[in-house]
Amino acid sequence: MCRLLAVRDGDPFAIPGQLRALAAIARHSREFQGDGWGCAWWDGQTWQRYRSLTPIWEDQLDQFGETRLLLAHARSAFRNEGIAVENNMPFIEDEVAFVFNGELRGVRLTAPGRIGAEKLFHTFRRLGAARDTAALRRAVDVVVRRTAYVRAMNLVMANGGGFRVVSRFNEDTDYFTMHLKREGTRLAICSEPFQGGDGWHPIANGSVLEFQGPC
Repeated sequence: MCRLLAVRDGDPFAIPGQLRALAAIARHSREFQGDGWGCAWWDGQTWQRYRSLTPIWEDQLDQFGETRLLLAHARSAFRNEGIAVENNMPFIEDEVAFVFNGELRGVRLTAPGRIGAEKLFHTFRRLGAARDTAALRRAVDVVVRRTAYVRAMNLVMANGGGFRVVSRFNEDTDYFTMHLKREGTRLAICSEPFQGGDGWHPIANGSVLEFQGPC
């Protein structure tokens, strides 16, 4: 399973420091997180994106500048299948960027996409989940009803104004619990605490959270 990170701030922050924190988490994860990685940052008007098959801890992270909104994802490919840069997240369509960590078994959904996470992204988009938190909750319910077993479904959907977060799992609490940290105007969501772990709080299982508007 993958590792993900979302950061937003009222002031520009340096992207490399956040990516190095995710790289350390990915490198020392109990599951291999080296099947490529990607990040997307909002430049004030649109998303910019970088994706690579190089493990994040081996890539050149100093190449990135500043942003107020960042998504990043280190991939652990399901059954070591579909290892191609096109399958790396974040997935982006129009103003929406998406990262996912989890596993759904016996899914009965029809949606475009090369891998399950991309199909899930388009399903949530079709159900309006990117624009409205109530729609996101309804979309989660639809996916759960049409899935035989949700091992975990952790995701972030972001637009230029912020992001929405879903955390839901049925096993392995230590691994799948996401964490949140507020520090000044900065908000970070991550698969695991970093930078010493101080100030991080677990996100409750079953949460659907909204972080939109001014920081």
